[in-house]
Amino acid sequence: MSETQDIHLVSAKLPEMAPVVRSKPERVLIVDDEPIIRDILSEVVSSEGYSWGIASNGQEAIDRLLSSDYQIVLTDVRMPSVDGLQLLKHVTANHPAVAVIMITALSDARSAVEAMSIGAYDYVTKPFNIFELRSKIGRAAERRKLILENREYQKFLEERVDQQTADIKEALERIEIAYSHTLEALISALDAREHETLRHSKRVSEYTLLIARTLGIPRTEVVDIARGSLLHDIGKIGISDNILLKPAKLTEGEWTEIRKHPEIGYSIIHKIDFLAGAAEMVLQHHERFDGTGYPRKFKGDQILLPARIFALVDTFDAMTSDRPYRKALTYQDARNEISRCGGAQFDPEIVKCFLDIPEQVWIDIKAQVK
Repeated sequence: MSETQDIHLVSAKLPEMAPVVRSKPERVLIVDDEPIIRDILSEVVSSEGYSWGIASNGQEAIDRLLSSDYQIVLTDVRMPSVDGLQLLKHVTANHPAVAVIMITALSDARSAVEAMSIGAYDYVTKPFNIFELRSKIGRAAERRKLILENREYQKFLEERVDQQTADIKEALERIEIAYSHTLEALISALDAREHETLRHSKRVSEYTLLIARTLGIPRTEVVDIARGSLLHDIGKIGISDNILLKPAKLTEGEWTEIRKHPEIGYSIIHKIDFLAGAAEMVLQHHERFDGTGYPRKFKGDQILLPARIFALVDTFDAMTSDRPYRKALTYQDARNEISRCGGAQFDPEIVKCFLDIPEQVWIDIKAQVK
């Protein structure tokens, strides 16, 4: 039944009102199965400065939305075939930037509530007031504009965040390279005096990381372990060449001097921010599980786990490397000695982990470090 008679018009001719000035007028799609209502709505929309198109039912509106660019949909609820609520669901799902205003009968408040819950911007009831309709179309246009501006700003912020993240990542990579160069410089400074130091440091670092990973130590701790392993002997910079390079066994007094190198190494690096986590490992790398090590005579779990790991692999590397006063031991001899010292010099759990790793793995690591 026609509802044309229910439309309240202020006069036979729509009141003259200055259109809102817009740089790019929104396009409004008018959807109603009553031709006279479409004509009236078209005149309202046109008087507000909007361009417009029409559709006689929901399906026709869906087709027009696919082929043309509309920013606002003004639609009746009750229409044959595809009704206004079905059209609203399609728009919210497929054209989220389009604002929808529903037109519903005064007696059909339930449809208006349902439309708002689905995603309609607003609704007007029949018989509708022209001024109210104009106001709601204008507010819908402004709200849509604000939403789009907010989306653009959000996109801008996301792009800024992505760019800043990339910049930070690049800066961190440069810092990481600088850290690596600093480590190499420190180790090279010692290697200039004791030529086996660099290869020894790299080997024991790889050995330590192997056991650390086998024991499941978190990745966040592995970086400090690697640095501590590489720099464990940095304190030898402060030891006399007569002691450090002596081709024979050291005297007790010379041993007293050389045992100072963990504390010297700690004092060198503990105030360097990126080496602070490695400094304690440098200090503890000569502690023994039974408490007879140095410099603090820590015992058992008092010793950092990375330092306990390092104590074993450092001894393993020393035994399987040539020294001025002796030849390298075989892997089997070194293995037997480490097994014997479990619970005394070394943490027995780490000894067990070491023994479970095949000999060829250790051989391969040693061959790779030149």
